[in-house]
Amino acid sequence: MRKNLIPLILLIFVPLSIAADLLDWGDFAIFVMSALAIVPLSIWLSTATEKVAVVTGPSIGGLVNAFFGNATELIISLVALKEGLIDIVKASITGTLLSDLLLLMGLAMLTGGIRYKEQEFKPILARVNGSSMTLAVAAIALPTLVINTSNVVDEIAIRNLSLVTATVLITVYGLTLLFSLKTHSYLYAVGLTDEENLESSEQSNPRSKLFFWFAILLVSTIAVAFESDLFVDVVDSETARLGLTPLFTGVILIPLISDMAAFVMMIRLATKNQMDLTVATATGDSLLVALFVAPVLVFVGLLIHQPIDLNFNPFQVIAVAIAVAITNLLTFSGRSNWLDGSLLLATYIVIGFAFYYHPA
Repeated sequence: MRKNLIPLILLIFVPLSIAADLLDWGDFAIFVMSALAIVPLSIWLSTATEKVAVVTGPSIGGLVNAFFGNATELIISLVALKEGLIDIVKASITGTLLSDLLLLMGLAMLTGGIRYKEQEFKPILARVNGSSMTLAVAAIALPTLVINTSNVVDEIAIRNLSLVTATVLITVYGLTLLFSLKTHSYLYAVGLTDEENLESSEQSNPRSKLFFWFAILLVSTIAVAFESDLFVDVVDSETARLGLTPLFTGVILIPLISDMAAFVMMIRLATKNQMDLTVATATGDSLLVALFVAPVLVFVGLLIHQPIDLNFNPFQVIAVAIAVAITNLLTFSGRSNWLDGSLLLATYIVIGFAFYYHPA
């Protein structure tokens, strides 16, 4: 219960954000309050997802994790897409990938490496997810390369190329789910954390709380959608007033807000020497964004008449390719230490400042 105290206290920002909107405290107050409100809600959403996944078992639990693992990012992106903030949505896709691969993994390896001299994890997890991630980045990069090397300006051609790529990516994601949850599930049987094992042993009937955590999952999702709507309404004007470009806002700011639950979980797992789960979570989340979230946004944009394509800023593609290459290089050995984490964090910091000074 102690670990849930801080997220519980931070929920005070939910009514404060509503008050800021209703009482006209100003756009800046709404911007700050809604951003702070999203943080505890994303933590509760992540916690509920974990609890439901543990109770329902590997197959159903894996699907729950797959579809709700990045729910906060997806909700914010959908709301921003509805408002026509295409540049921010595209940048947030890139930013989430960079955050998962460099920031989250780096923090986990650093904090875990400080406590343990060296940590081990199954190399097969890094190899399989790393290979899939490399394919995903290559597929996402191809529309950008085609458009920028052939001077294609026909919007219909760009849209059709993006739709084909999105279809392929979703198909590949379905195959990765089949591989990880069915045909080769034994490779991903990394077990429960010590804390989850303790909770399970203390409860004679853990399924009795399934309804409770499912209700938390539903309420948190609705609340995140509501707060995201408040946040997105003012994010463009307020970040511009602060001198931040849509590119930096999407790549750095939004993932820092929406990924807070992942920061807490990754550090907790790493300090408990649960590196199999740590690596599987970080790489799995990045795969979810690249193979599912990005393609879904393409199709949703078409349906709601806010067309979004996979023609990213070339610098975004290069940054993600660098992140994938460095992460693969450091994880393929199946071992990690604090220096590996420091290298990942250093890469993220340099890329972050590069996006800050990028004029796009």
